[in-house]
Amino acid sequence: MKRTSIAAMMLSLPLVVSGCGNVHQGTSPTIVRIKSLLAASGATPSQLANTLASDVITNVKVNNVPTPTVISDPGQVTMELALKDPGMPGVTNVPGPLNVVTFTHYRVVYHRTDGHNIEGTDVPYAFDSGLTFSVPADAPGVASFELVRVSAKLDTPLKQLETSGAVINTIADVTFFGADQAGNPVSISGSIGINFANYGDPNQ
Repeated sequence: MKRTSIAAMMLSLPLVVSGCGNVHQGTSPTIVRIKSLLAASGATPSQLANTLASDVITNVKVNNVPTPTVISDPGQVTMELALKDPGMPGVTNVPGPLNVVTFTHYRVVYHRTDGHNIEGTDVPYAFDSGLTFSVPADAPGVASFELVRVSAKLDTPLKQLETSGAVINTIADVTFFGADQAGNPVSISGSIGINFANYGDPNQ
């Protein structure tokens, strides 16, 4: 009976590992999960939310005079680690020092649900940028990054929103790229809604 049970267990184990590998691509034994992807208007950077109301131009008081200003919008991501092989009942595998993932850059791509997705005409241009932060083995990792650049608000189609009164509703797909401590590449993506418009300004 013992031999039969062990043989059955050994036959089933590769199927479980293979299934996880098909879902989580890459050679690293580590899985990174995004716990939250938040953003805030550059005018109120501490007011993070699940959806961003991105103001294309903000009146900022300079010498008590409202001055039109373009401000970038920050994002914040929180991640945690897990393992592709979770172990067996009673013997749970947990991430260790080699499983720590360090991210070094990210990419933001904007798109609309109505199918109008020409960059520089319908949506802002996609961009790549650098950031460096690590997700530890035993706690979440948190990092801030630039989600909407000043240059995007100075270019089509966002520049026209200053006077048109229109709103452009988009989704931003953010992909983070890095590697675990053994050098295995790791990437993870998340999405957040962004509504671009010329909103009323706070404290005005």
